[in-house]
Amino acid sequence: MAKKEHWVSARGCVYNVNYHFVWSTKYRRKVLTGSVANDLNTLHESIAQKKGIDLVTQEIMPDHVHLFMTAHPKFSPANIVKIFKGITAKKLFEQHPEIKRKLWNGHLWNPSYYVGTCGDTTKDVVQRYIETQKVK
Repeated sequence: MAKKEHWVSARGCVYNVNYHFVWSTKYRRKVLTGSVANDLNTLHESIAQKKGIDLVTQEIMPDHVHLFMTAHPKFSPANIVKIFKGITAKKLFEQHPEIKRKLWNGHLWNPSYYVGTCGDTTKDVVQRYIETQKVK
């Protein structure tokens, strides 16, 4: 199973839940540049800190973002995305009203997203571990 040093102990559980998220701007508009990208970077870090999420790394491209994080299992992936996309859209529109001219209908983010999960082990290792627990 996972190495102990990667586990996080919380009330009622021990976890190692890592997510890779990717989402894009509406119409793939290249608005995440310069100070907008810098502010988005800072917003991601602030949101993660406030929610108790470990933001391991992020990459902001002109038309999409990549976030890699470790989150408590109380957060569903859909809820994490809702939190990050909702807060960042509101704040970026407030801080940079000029990006609204490149978008319309008041939407910064495309409604879809990608999420992948990972831990320290592969599916095969977990399957073998479970199978060895069977009483023979």
